[in-house]
Amino acid sequence: MRISEIMTRDVALAKPDDIIVDVARRMTNEDIGFLPVGENDRLVGMVTDRDIVTRGVATGLDGRSKVSEVMSTDVKYCRDTDEVDDVLANMGDIQVRRLVVLDDNKRMCGIVSLADAARSSLSHTGRSLKGVVRDGGSHNQSAA
Repeated sequence: MRISEIMTRDVALAKPDDIIVDVARRMTNEDIGFLPVGENDRLVGMVTDRDIVTRGVATGLDGRSKVSEVMSTDVKYCRDTDEVDDVLANMGDIQVRRLVVLDDNKRMCGIVSLADAARSSLSHTGRSLKGVVRDGGSHNQSAA
């Protein structure tokens, strides 16, 4: 199965000059935790709810700060023609829950997430979660 068969096609974009309070409100209203960031028909980054907290709020930025101040510029992606198994294995390896999907013209055509994979096949998702969710950290629930 190819990524194009399970990806989400209706993707909203943020702009680097958007202010983070507006982007946070959009994330809340749309129940999403991730927005690709585009400028002049090019993908220039991505911003997550976690970016807003850790790179914004935790460092003293206010809600009027720009997305460009908190976004990641290292955009991870896959191709719409890639096989689901391969992409999900890669997501596990690089420990991400979602990827931007590019077409043959290197244009964004969607987003693929573990939730998309879960809707198509639980076996795919289980293998990916094994890589994305690793033991450790202060919220680790495993017995000592």
